[in-house]
Amino acid sequence: MGKLREYEQVGVAVTCRSFDEYASMFALRETDLSQGPILDVAGGASSFAAEANRRGYEAVAADPSYVRDADQFQSETLREIEESTAKLSRIREQYDWSYYGSLDKHREGRLRSARIFHEDYKPDVAAVGDGRGTSGSKAYVAAALPELPFADDSFSLVLCSHFLFLYADQFGEQFHREAVRELVRVCRPDGEVRIYPLLSLRWETYPGLESLAEELVSAGHRVNRMKSALPFIPGSDEMLRIGKRGGQGRYK
Repeated sequence: MGKLREYEQVGVAVTCRSFDEYASMFALRETDLSQGPILDVAGGASSFAAEANRRGYEAVAADPSYVRDADQFQSETLREIEESTAKLSRIREQYDWSYYGSLDKHREGRLRSARIFHEDYKPDVAAVGDGRGTSGSKAYVAAALPELPFADDSFSLVLCSHFLFLYADQFGEQFHREAVRELVRVCRPDGEVRIYPLLSLRWETYPGLESLAEELVSAGHRVNRMKSALPFIPGSDEMLRIGKRGGQGRYK
């Protein structure tokens, strides 16, 4: 295969991924899921939080899209699925289809995840109108990195899928540093932050990854690359795993 063609994307896409995809992507085990509240940052229209809560776990999703009217949001989500499917079709030979099987099955999974999400997503019109930025369901909080409206040490597991690093061309190094610090801040001591993928839409490893890891390690956190069990993006089979130092509150 020659030089990889980049995925064409303007702005940040609304993602629609399922609980099973998250479980594979982030190599989640029962012990990871059952330790306490889980936060899905930049969750978009993914059904992870809805499905996790139905399974008896405690999960919250945060995304700036959650101020949107439910019907408008659903329409935008479905349009994004069709647009992304068309983009994938043009460069389908670059991807590993062993998990999804085919482009059609990939699209079907996105539609299924979007349906579950939108059945669960119930925006509170009054809350949106007065600027509080929360949906009617406590599972969905309108928020955007690098500032999240959660107290220090709130979640045992913090996940960020297909946002940080992927949009390296749109968000610079300072944004990424502040965003990762914020993910660590809301994570409980001895909890974990997991971020996937480590590549940009150019399929290049995020250039500031090493210096970011060094900063985290110098602050006392454990940092390593962990294998992802969801092959798909070309050349991407790892996530960043950050184990927050124990016994301390705010990330310094």
